[in-house]
Amino acid sequence: MAIHAELSRLLGSEHVHEPSPGSPYNRDASGRRGVVGEADAVALPRSAPEVAAVVAWCYEHDVPIVPRGGGTGLVGGAVARDGGVVISLERLHAVRELEPALWRMFPEAGVTTRHVQRIARENGLMFAPDPGGAEQSQIGGNVATNAGGPHALKYGVTGAWVSGMEAVLAPGEVVDVGGWIRKDVAGYDIKDLLIGSEGTLGVITAVRLRLLPAPETALALMVFLPDRACGCEAIANVFAAGAQPSVLDFLDATTLALAARSYPAAGDGEAVPATAGFALLVEVDGSRAQAEAQRAELLELFAADAIAVHEHRDAGALWRWRDGINPVVTAVRGAKVSGDVVLGVERLHEGLEGFEEIAQRHGLKPCAWGHGGEGNVHATVLVDPEDEHELDAAERVMDDLFTLVTELRGSVAGEHGVGLLKGGWLARQWDAQAVEMHERIKRAFDPKGLLNPGKTLAR
Repeated sequence: MAIHAELSRLLGSEHVHEPSPGSPYNRDASGRRGVVGEADAVALPRSAPEVAAVVAWCYEHDVPIVPRGGGTGLVGGAVARDGGVVISLERLHAVRELEPALWRMFPEAGVTTRHVQRIARENGLMFAPDPGGAEQSQIGGNVATNAGGPHALKYGVTGAWVSGMEAVLAPGEVVDVGGWIRKDVAGYDIKDLLIGSEGTLGVITAVRLRLLPAPETALALMVFLPDRACGCEAIANVFAAGAQPSVLDFLDATTLALAARSYPAAGDGEAVPATAGFALLVEVDGSRAQAEAQRAELLELFAADAIAVHEHRDAGALWRWRDGINPVVTAVRGAKVSGDVVLGVERLHEGLEGFEEIAQRHGLKPCAWGHGGEGNVHATVLVDPEDEHELDAAERVMDDLFTLVTELRGSVAGEHGVGLLKGGWLARQWDAQAVEMHERIKRAFDPKGLLNPGKTLAR
């Protein structure tokens, strides 16, 4: 095949694959129908110049280019559905610079999230963004999707930690944008345009990360409340009181019931209360004195309405349980379909009630959990993967959910991007002029439309 021969000339034949239909390079972690690629080739460059060489060849020959990190995406953002070359960044796995005394690191795009976190921790620092799949997800993909996670409430999504980056832009040029300086207001912020662009503006090859000193301690609470209304009010009350937890996650009644069996007892055999209809996972951090003061403040705040509050001195066990919710929910029917959406905290209760009504109207069982402090909801319906009727109904649920979210002035994407599955929804969420500006920026970076075509489209 011509593409394979040409890319082999650039990279060596051992670093160019012709993927089969079932290849992992032809799918992501979404498991959704239609999210299956037909890549003509997979290129595995080892350096930014090699990435540039592949992009230059593709751009010259009008071949679509699909950048790919760890394949943990949930919206088809790294799937070459219409052919072309997948550029996998997995071999760009060096840490080019590490300067703990200056709180910074310069990893290449293929370094995993967990490795970044581990290096930071070993040097008394922290990298707070913690999206799921940390052992597989890669820092380049996290930047490309502006990934979040539970600690984004206090510490921000991935983009807040990016000082600069190296990237390959069309028609095949390596550029360096941003830098290590802490204040720079000169010119347009090209770095921020690339953050969250999902590979549609360029291929990120290395990232300059700001780090922070690790907090001395973190304390976790599980707050069990009687129902959804009380739980959403409790989230709002945290803000009204001026508290600043690092995490303020929630689980609705169905999610809580499904995950209750594996809940790690906080002490004296404490289990999930049978009457709980909503739960908050709250974490505070800082110096020990700061964390203890915040803990006392929150205990007082929740005292009036909570059925029970469990104090988890071993936050690790609680987080392992929280991270296991996704597979537990999936196992109930064999599959699930989820939509990552965001609502204003003041509209969270209305949005959760609306989602439940939508799912029930379509005959499916709903559940929801997520990052309540940001209004970020993982709205989920349980399905039988062999039942086409249920899968069709699930797609209708997601469409109705996105409509509801836009009506409530929320966002159809909170931390997983737009990709294939949410294409067209920006045009409903944004004003027409903003949509046109989005498309103009795309054309300025990618006049041929070859960089991850069909993703994040506003129209």
